[in-house]
Amino acid sequence: MPVEPPASAWVFPDLRALDPGAGPGRADDLVGAGADLEPGTLLAAYRQGLFPMPEGGRRPLLHWFSPLERGVLPLDGLRVSRSLRRSLRDFEVRIDTAFADVLAACGDPRRPLGWIDDDIASAYTRLHELGWAHSVEAWRDGELVGGLYGVAIGGLFAGESMFHHARDASKAALVGLVEALRDEHAERRVLDVQWVTPHLATLGAVEVPRAAYLDRLEVALALPEPGALTTAWARAWEAGPS
Repeated sequence: MPVEPPASAWVFPDLRALDPGAGPGRADDLVGAGADLEPGTLLAAYRQGLFPMPEGGRRPLLHWFSPLERGVLPLDGLRVSRSLRRSLRDFEVRIDTAFADVLAACGDPRRPLGWIDDDIASAYTRLHELGWAHSVEAWRDGELVGGLYGVAIGGLFAGESMFHHARDASKAALVGLVEALRDEHAERRVLDVQWVTPHLATLGAVEVPRAAYLDRLEVALALPEPGALTTAWARAWEAGPS
């Protein structure tokens, strides 16, 4: 079971009381700045529908986002193309066997638009040590070639970042995550992907309004964490029809 850390000293805004005002757009997705990255602060933020990203500069400042149109991937809406289905045979997906390596790959400073700095890496490592943050990894021939990491609280899995060093490796990790989350509570679980990118859209990610996301989040948080995230889990796909 995850270990509950000390409560945060910070208070986040009531998202239901916020007026979108100027309409859609990433600027309106920003709902706060400051605070810290203590485990209790991060968990409080996710439980209220926010997630952090640091602003660049000489003295980075934490920004807290809650998109007006939140990206989610319905567990029954995952799209696996025929070519991806063929690619899956090349990978084994594991959970929590290489968290530090996945985090390091996602935070590679050579990646464009990178935002995972040392403070973020340290914070999520602490969450992992407490049992809240997880990695989902794609392995091929004994080598880590792709993966993702995120935070699981009850029935919420908040995806943070993903990487690949081989074609379709990050997609394989995502397919494995969806499979790991599918249980008797799957219909009410929330797989949060923050914003819908063209890449995620091809896999079935959709946008939901902030208010609808908060409703879904409230239901999800009351669910038990999936067993696949608390026990050893691995998945290899067998060859099948092309």
